[in-house]
Amino acid sequence: MQVNIGITQEQRKSIAEGLAVLLADSYTLYLKTHNYHWNVTGPMFQSLHTLFEGQYQELAVAVDDIAERIRALGEFAPGSYKEFAKITTIQEAEGTPTAEEMIKDLVKGHEAIAKTSRNIVPIAGNASDEVTLDILTQRMTVHEKTAWMLRSMVTTN
Repeated sequence: MQVNIGITQEQRKSIAEGLAVLLADSYTLYLKTHNYHWNVTGPMFQSLHTLFEGQYQELAVAVDDIAERIRALGEFAPGSYKEFAKITTIQEAEGTPTAEEMIKDLVKGHEAIAKTSRNIVPIAGNASDEVTLDILTQRMTVHEKTAWMLRSMVTTN
């Protein structure tokens, strides 16, 4: 059946394309955060291990919400890391960074997702897609706050 929700097919496709990048970014950051949760070492191990766990769990819920919105718009969500790797704006980490390097890298990832979300806002706004705008507002709120909290843990710029 055709999707008839008051948003044109062209608008839905454009929004879904933006959300696909957001999904790829979110999934990439999820994997990175989970990796750091497993591999963090040093005097802040316990606090960072716990912090990273909460962050990757939040991202796991987010990727589901984003993918389901893409489907509600009548498009298919990318679902493999091969697809995600083609469109993500987040770089994978190489090797095993120090705890402070992990924190700095996660700041960059959260800021990248805030920017990706913000780039979709005008597209969704022009289509009066309040549902997507709500998701984007939630994602920007989470990622900007998380980036701030992580930045507050870093001793150097």
